[in-house]
Amino acid sequence: MKHTNTILELASDDVAFDRVYLSHYPALYNYAFTMLADKQLAEEMVHQVFLKMLERSAPVTIHTSIKAYLYRAVNNECLNYIKHQKVKQSHQTYTMNSMNHQTETPANKLQFRELEQRLQKAINDLPLQCRIVFEMSRFEELKYAEIAAELGIAVKTVENQMSKALKRLRIQLADYLPFILWILINLI
Repeated sequence: MKHTNTILELASDDVAFDRVYLSHYPALYNYAFTMLADKQLAEEMVHQVFLKMLERSAPVTIHTSIKAYLYRAVNNECLNYIKHQKVKQSHQTYTMNSMNHQTETPANKLQFRELEQRLQKAINDLPLQCRIVFEMSRFEELKYAEIAAELGIAVKTVENQMSKALKRLRIQLADYLPFILWILINLI
């Protein structure tokens, strides 16, 4: 069976967007839920797919059906999320294991735990896109161009989001700078 190319320009047509969203959302949500087993995450993944479609400046050319395109987009969004969580978890495990050897005194262990909690809270307090960009850069070690391509945004936007994230983290973690320097000196 041969498919014709479909050009989907939802960003400029509210009625078309609403029609596509309303007709496909329930099935896409169920599909995301089967992958993630979390209602809130499934909802967020589907919304993220539609948000990216809205934010695109150029129309989307679909080589299959709209339904197949949306399922693939939700699948990719869920897989990226799962991959991101695995990378994040392995990074946290590695950091904890390596830091446990470096923080031998009870006071240092306590200060390290405090720093870790403050860092996690500071990262979680970042705006969503800012946090995603920061985590992709720092935990997944992706280059700005790779992040831009994966998120469908401009490299300049990635740079701005990283700058914003680093500035906020510097401000929130300023009290821990001496301890961070001590850790860095002792790790080298």
